[in-house]
Amino acid sequence: MVKRTLTALGLTLGISVSALMAPAVAEEIEINFVSWGGAYTKSQVKAMIEPYRKLNPNVKINVIDYNGGLAEIKAQIEAKNVTWQIVDMTPQRGISGCDEGLFETLDKVELPAGADGTPAREDFVDGALLECYVGNISWATVMAYNSKLVKGEPKSVADFWDLTKFPGKRSLRKIADVNMEWGLEADGVPRDKIYEVLDTPEGIDRAFKSLDKIKAQAVWWEAGAQPPQLLADGEVAFSSAYNGRLYNAIVKENQPIVLMWDTQVFDLDGFVIPKGAKHKDEVIKFLKFATGTEVLARTTDWISYGPLRKSSMASVNPEILPHLPTAPDNFKNAYQYNVEWWADHETELAERFNAWLAK
Repeated sequence: MVKRTLTALGLTLGISVSALMAPAVAEEIEINFVSWGGAYTKSQVKAMIEPYRKLNPNVKINVIDYNGGLAEIKAQIEAKNVTWQIVDMTPQRGISGCDEGLFETLDKVELPAGADGTPAREDFVDGALLECYVGNISWATVMAYNSKLVKGEPKSVADFWDLTKFPGKRSLRKIADVNMEWGLEADGVPRDKIYEVLDTPEGIDRAFKSLDKIKAQAVWWEAGAQPPQLLADGEVAFSSAYNGRLYNAIVKENQPIVLMWDTQVFDLDGFVIPKGAKHKDEVIKFLKFATGTEVLARTTDWISYGPLRKSSMASVNPEILPHLPTAPDNFKNAYQYNVEWWADHETELAERFNAWLAK
């Protein structure tokens, strides 16, 4: 009886020790990554998601496309069913959502230093790190022209506005944002004073009066694919556009389009984490990886958007470097879209802009 008991005990101990010695099977973690789709999301999949999964095979990352905004995130939080873990969005939406308590705060997250040792706070471009937001790329709204239709070499916003020296149709995005800034610049306001002037009723009136000067020659676009096509088809002589769209038309399609980098207004995209998202620790681990020096440099292999870490520029493919908003020669005269100002004024100016268009 005793022998039988000891044998049973030994068997039990053997099983327990074996269980302790067996290799642990990592629990699969599922993360929903939400972005804008197209070539931009492809750049994130190739540069961020696929390399991360190779290093962390227990992490499954699903890619979801959306159209921006906060409505879906609000609905998930209100339903207490947050299914999105990390979301790419513009900083103005990031600021609005943070103010509404929709996002986790990220300003205390210790992001890794740059590859050259520069602390993260110094390595990121100004405006890329906010309370609830970590930036990853810069894209630009710029002006361009069809070189077969335009004589000379226009370079400035004032040239775009000059219908006498450079005749022809102009195309602008059907929105107040950036057009208001350009209107003031064309009217002689220095770039470092634009938002100071725009912050007054007289400044807003002045921007609209400036826009009046080219309104009769204006063609309004809404989708990002339209401006390169309008230029290539000769329907307009000049157009504003997103730099990534122009890169494809100029480099890949060999269209007679010249980009005017001195007109650049740059904007950012970055990541937020919805409040209450599952697997927060893993999501932050991914966030640190996805915004590292080398990873951001590799996104440029698939799209001509500039990495927001200064240390990334040394690793960018030299062939694409001249086409990036943050390339030194392109960035020297750029100015940043003021996301805080537009977060406060977007609704009222959208209404006034639409009323102005209808006149």
